[in-house]
Amino acid sequence: MSSAYRPDALIATDIDAYLAQHGDKSLLRFITCGSVDDGKSTLIGRLLYDSKMIFEDQLEALQADSKRVGTQGQEIDFALLVDGLAAEREQGITIDVAYRFFATEKRKFIVADTPGHEQYTRNMVTGASTADLAVILIDARKGMLTQTRRHSYLAHLIGIRHIVLAVNKMDLVGYDQAVFDKIVADYREFATGIGIDAFTAIPISGFKGDNITALSENTPWFAGPALIEHLETVPVGAADHARPFRMPVQWVNRPNLDFRGFAGTVAGGSIKPGDPVRILPSGRTSTVSRIVTFGGDLAQAGPNQSVTLTLADEVDCSRGDVIAAADAPPQVADQFQATIVWMDQEDLLPGRAYWLKLGTQTVSATVQPPRHTIDVNTMAQLSARTLGLNDIGVAEVYTDRGIVFEPYADSSDLGGFILIDKLTNATVAAGMLNFSLRRAQNVHWQAVDLDRNHHAGMKNQRPAVIWLTGLSGAGKSTIANLVEKKLARMNRHTFLLDGDNVRHGLNRDLGFTDADRVENIRRVGEVAKLMTDAGLIVIAAFISPFRAERDMVRAMMAPGEFLEVHVDTPLADAEARDVKGLYAKARAGDLRNFTGIDSPYEAPQDPEVYVDTTRLTAEQAAELIVEKLIGPG
Repeated sequence: MSSAYRPDALIATDIDAYLAQHGDKSLLRFITCGSVDDGKSTLIGRLLYDSKMIFEDQLEALQADSKRVGTQGQEIDFALLVDGLAAEREQGITIDVAYRFFATEKRKFIVADTPGHEQYTRNMVTGASTADLAVILIDARKGMLTQTRRHSYLAHLIGIRHIVLAVNKMDLVGYDQAVFDKIVADYREFATGIGIDAFTAIPISGFKGDNITALSENTPWFAGPALIEHLETVPVGAADHARPFRMPVQWVNRPNLDFRGFAGTVAGGSIKPGDPVRILPSGRTSTVSRIVTFGGDLAQAGPNQSVTLTLADEVDCSRGDVIAAADAPPQVADQFQATIVWMDQEDLLPGRAYWLKLGTQTVSATVQPPRHTIDVNTMAQLSARTLGLNDIGVAEVYTDRGIVFEPYADSSDLGGFILIDKLTNATVAAGMLNFSLRRAQNVHWQAVDLDRNHHAGMKNQRPAVIWLTGLSGAGKSTIANLVEKKLARMNRHTFLLDGDNVRHGLNRDLGFTDADRVENIRRVGEVAKLMTDAGLIVIAAFISPFRAERDMVRAMMAPGEFLEVHVDTPLADAEARDVKGLYAKARAGDLRNFTGIDSPYEAPQDPEVYVDTTRLTAEQAAELIVEKLIGPG
């Protein structure tokens, strides 16, 4: 590491002294956000420069880059310190979230420079998710813009309660107080409307350094504080200490038979040996025996400390469980109202199963059609059937089992979640749980004496679902009918669910959009599950074009009870048959969202049975399926 450009700054030989000097200081995480070209990167570069966090080689590269991109004279383009991607430097914009560390005599800081472009709003949400404070920048020449409103709303929504309104580029408007006052008044009107009770307004010039580390002579009408002074004095962390104890379990530490501890990071409150705790969702109770760390046992642990707890009793506890104060535990539920920020190019498909990750818990979840979306300009609630990129909406979320949670307003650790696409593993949304639905607490499983094993035993068979999928006209219904007849001759108890037939009753309210197709298969899967509980062999013939929904139905069944059958017919052959005339309508534009024409079909990747209809007759295909289910005759 090279020496820094100022004699009193950090150099390689001072690392240990530097860490000792700053190790016990409080840490403030904050973000800079706003519209494109409001000066976010320049401000962070200025903060790094003024806090002596630039080294000689960095300074030399910065000066060279500043000349290359056209900065006049000896001036430094501070934005280049933060804009690390080549695309960012070439376009002069921020794309990725850039995290930088710096410190003053009073506090340590981690700052996230978030993108201003609307298409990168998801990056801004990522940066804001761990921040204590948001610096909202406004170009003094432009005033309030859409992204100013969007980022302010998101910062407040995510739970950031310390807001700094930094009116930047005051040097370009002659440090005019009237311009500053007008922007502050406009922002106050908007902020009050979205629930921001207070904010600190500061006129600055990130490029010139006005009111960054000290008050500027160019704004004698401004009494302060300077930006750094304000950042050094904002209170952080007090609320976490006042909350009841919570620690999501990250892993079970079992190095030998003599030690069993539960490792995680304390999300709130404090804990000490002897304190009673409750394990959720099971509800079992115990007391803390030890608080173990790499440096030795602790007498007490508090928020953000990573520890291993040992308990006095042998209780069932694993990753995803939450250890909490015994007398003030969080809630457990499986149905919620949530606010969701959609972050994927592909729209939300209501009813599709996504992975929901909340802390150390991962469950399967479905999102219902949104109650409404929110217009960040007017705060109007708009009706919507789905969520698109950067949309903010309120919807109900159902999980496949109860999860431990608290409302996001009380705890971001147990109230904030992400949704992950099961096929691509892409993070598609970030969300905040508002509350559990009342029906989630009022509806319980009713215990019955005769279970599915009894029903299956009476029929002398093992329940199963034979799921035939393929293009329209592939021959699914014909093969399914033959399969049922063959099983009937073997005295098997069956029921046939056909795609067209269920749309006359159960699913008559559904169309053929992607979202309706998802709901169609979800309902059929639930019916098939109930029928297997009755001991039946269910034969389902559905186009079911999406792998995610076929996998969803498979997950409903017991292992080995779901047989996926791919009835594979070339599109040209299926279209040539066109018994129902559907392909002709689709080609003419009279039938929208038709699989194989203007709607995709995702073929099974590893089906239990593969039927190539160019080689097998329907009779042969049915025989193959029955043999797979029952075994050789």
